[in-house]
Amino acid sequence: MNDTVVEVTTWDWESAVEKGTRPAVVMFYSPGCPHCRAMEPYFRKFAERYGEAILFARLNIEENVWIAERYGVLGVPTFKFFCSGRPFEELVGEVYPAMIEKRIEDLLEHGEECVRSSTAIDYETTGYA
Repeated sequence: MNDTVVEVTTWDWESAVEKGTRPAVVMFYSPGCPHCRAMEPYFRKFAERYGEAILFARLNIEENVWIAERYGVLGVPTFKFFCSGRPFEELVGEVYPAMIEKRIEDLLEHGEECVRSSTAIDYETTGYA
């Protein structure tokens, strides 16, 4: 794995994504998912192109169930876009790569405006009763 895409886990999720200094695009994936494997080269290409301004990260939902559940990930791949640590948009499935790149360009163009479109994080939220 090259340095442009960071593998995050439950243990470093908060510092990397929620409290990170840059906007983030996270690919939620499963190792056995053929659609994830098909999207991986495009995700890496975008990370190489835009990685200085945006954090590109991957999260294995099989090993990090709590994070996937917390963010409502029901299918893979799911691409979630974060601004100031808050999710504001997502794309699910083997989507056209141009759709992901357009969202990345919008994120860069509108910067802090995306916070108004994002959802505040409730740190007390869990799916476990």
